[in-house]
Amino acid sequence: MKANQKKKRRPTIRREDTVMVISGKEKGRTGRVITVDWKRERLLIEGVNMVTRHTKPNAANQQGGLVKTESPVHYSNVQLYNPALNRGVRVKIQTSGAGVKNRVCVKSGEVLG
Repeated sequence: MKANQKKKRRPTIRREDTVMVISGKEKGRTGRVITVDWKRERLLIEGVNMVTRHTKPNAANQQGGLVKTESPVHYSNVQLYNPALNRGVRVKIQTSGAGVKNRVCVKSGEVLG
């Protein structure tokens, strides 16, 4: 690896996962992951980090005006949500005897989706 190159992190969060925001202005909120962009290391989470966009009137939207949309969040600011513990948890990748990779909660050892 080159000296100025960042080490790539193994993705533990996938689309359709429920995550909890652990830092920033949205701390404590949970939501479902809509899209994952590992090139930019960002996640789009449903109902989290809402921003207001100003749109001009056009053929598709005659009215124009203000539109609220989700904005991406950096993956380091979220954790996978465990409903049994009712909080975000750290996750490790564990390989079973059959060679299947599973995401496992570090604290409880419970296999997560």
